Amino acid sequence: MRRIHQFVLPHALLLLILITTVSPATEKEILLQFKGNITDDPLNSLVSWVSSGSSPCESFRGVSCNPDGFVDRIVLWNFSLAGVLSPALSGLKSLRVLTLFGNRFSGNIPLEYANIQTLWKINVSSNSLSGSIPEFIGDLPNIRLLDLSKNGYSGQIPSALFKYCNALTGSVQEPISNCQSMNHLDLSSNMFSGLAPFGALTLKNISYFNVSHNRFRGQIPDIGTCGEGMEVFDASWNELTGDIPLSISNCRNLKFLDLGFNRLTGSIPTGITGLERLLLIRLGNNSIDGSIPLNFGSIEFLEVLDLHNLKLVGEVPDDLSNCQFLRLLDVSGNALEGEIPPRFYNMTNLEILDLHRNQLNGSIPPSLGNLSELKYLDLSQNSFSGSIPFSLENLNNVVQFNLSFNNLSGTIPSRLQHFGALAFFNNPELCGAPLETSCSSGNNGVSPTSKKPKVLSVSAIVAIVAAAVILTGVCVVSIMNIKARRRRREDETMVVESTPLGSTDSNVIIGKLVLFSKSLPSKYEDWEAGTKALLDKESLIGGGSIGSVYRTSFEGGVSIAVKKLETMGRIRNQDEFELEIGRLGNLRHPNLVSFQGYYWSSTMQLLLTEFIPNGNLYDNLHGLNYPGTSTGVGNSELHWELLESGSASACFDRSLLGFAENELIQVMKLGLICTSEIPARRPSMNEVVQVLESIRNGLES
Repeated sequence: MRRIHQFVLPHALLLLILITTVSPATEKEILLQFKGNITDDPLNSLVSWVSSGSSPCESFRGVSCNPDGFVDRIVLWNFSLAGVLSPALSGLKSLRVLTLFGNRFSGNIPLEYANIQTLWKINVSSNSLSGSIPEFIGDLPNIRLLDLSKNGYSGQIPSALFKYCNALTGSVQEPISNCQSMNHLDLSSNMFSGLAPFGALTLKNISYFNVSHNRFRGQIPDIGTCGEGMEVFDASWNELTGDIPLSISNCRNLKFLDLGFNRLTGSIPTGITGLERLLLIRLGNNSIDGSIPLNFGSIEFLEVLDLHNLKLVGEVPDDLSNCQFLRLLDVSGNALEGEIPPRFYNMTNLEILDLHRNQLNGSIPPSLGNLSELKYLDLSQNSFSGSIPFSLENLNNVVQFNLSFNNLSGTIPSRLQHFGALAFFNNPELCGAPLETSCSSGNNGVSPTSKKPKVLSVSAIVAIVAAAVILTGVCVVSIMNIKARRRRREDETMVVESTPLGSTDSNVIIGKLVLFSKSLPSKYEDWEAGTKALLDKESLIGGGSIGSVYRTSFEGGVSIAVKKLETMGRIRNQDEFELEIGRLGNLRHPNLVSFQGYYWSSTMQLLLTEFIPNGNLYDNLHGLNYPGTSTGVGNSELHWELLESGSASACFDRSLLGFAENELIQVMKLGLICTSEIPARRPSMNEVVQVLESIRNGLES
């Protein structure tokens, strides 16, 4: 009997151990390891994830379990969690859904996740993941939904990703065409290169295709048979070349077509006008030429037509007036001729009309005053003539208005004058407020000469008085000019021709030092001594993608920040450099450092600004503390969850509350992207300017 007990007891313990290894308690430990990899939880979203208490199925926020008590769903979206993904999740053998959208996870998806064979949905979009797409995802037999958009992924899309589409070899185009069950493909906002997987357009069930904001190259292939449910085709912001294929017309149910900001050539396919369900067409910022196809007016429900910055010629088709639901029409930056179609007043829902930078002529139709919903009107840089219609005063909702650089004449309607002089600038025959050119009636007021001596005597007196007044005026003006010249001399920018700063080599190329501030020393010897700091690493206080920043001090305690630019050929000549710096030098704001000057030579370019001792923007945004700053934990309001939850308005400066909230939100999103912790995800200044122009035009960035 004792032997039986000795046999049963060890085996009972072994059975207990086996039960423990698959119990929810072990899954709790796995989840706690996942939490341990979280470096920042600003919303305390995982405060319920504790070792004590009930099972994670009941108490862990964002965790769900199947009827057997095993974790099958982890949904932690828009929590702004930061850290790296824990490999420990591979121990969750029943996990089916992993949704981590809208966080700040970095690194990549751990290779250990290949062991979670039950996964059918992975959504890690809007994070900071980077590297190549893990090929093991193609080995997951049950995967049905994969969303990697809005990360920092780079390289080509591995063909192994589509392994279970029954194609193991060849380019991405081949295997993806076999994924007939796929209905949604979103690879947007990464850094993918190579050929885009346009083969997905032919999939039977595909409805959404988005590869925008990447670095895909090559041409859009012919689309033999477009998916019957295909509604969204977005390949904008890539490096695509060639023509738009005529076969695009095979996508009969297409609603959104966005191919803007590429390098496409050729003409606009006339077949597009036959896609009667289209709501949005964006082809702007390409090298497309030809004319605007007729019959765009047959697309009855079209809301957005963006053809800006192309090479279009000809006239603006009159049948566009049939698009009564059109909200945005942008054909700016082309070579269009002729007059504005007289029936544009039919587009009563139009909010944005941008025709600037063309060769349009004729008069401005008074009927434009009937577009009561119009918020943005830009007719600048054309050849319009005649007077400004007083009917434009009826446009009560307009916030952006520009008629500059035309041949308009006459007075400016009083209710349009608040748009300022720049809105009417460079129309030689326009006069009156807000321009400085006054409206005079000519010389018709001069009285005819009379033979009566008394009249002549009075005229002579008047002439003498007038001459005296003129002489006095000339004296006054001369005195004022002398004083102004003296004042200008005092405020004049100091220019010092010298050898490059920090160098005493007499053989180097002569450079140009320009100082905007009188508080800085003007002697070259002082600058030569001060800027030796450029050779001293101890004076380095920061750096970025375009250069390094040094602190430079002079006698008397004056310190400035000197940015040594790494232009890498991006600045072509001195004139271009000084033009850009001139624009920056005009910026004035309490929250912007002021420019103190600049230095140019063919081998070195420097920006001189005031020195601010409280760290840099990156450190203040991401939580490093400096004496004198308002917070030591970063700006907690600048998080994506505020945008998604609809609370973004709480972040706005009170002085901005009068502006359109949607426009402010778009600018905030751009700011968040510009301050990304991953430098590679930050846009270039050219891209920033383009996005801001799009926001200004009412486009979604």
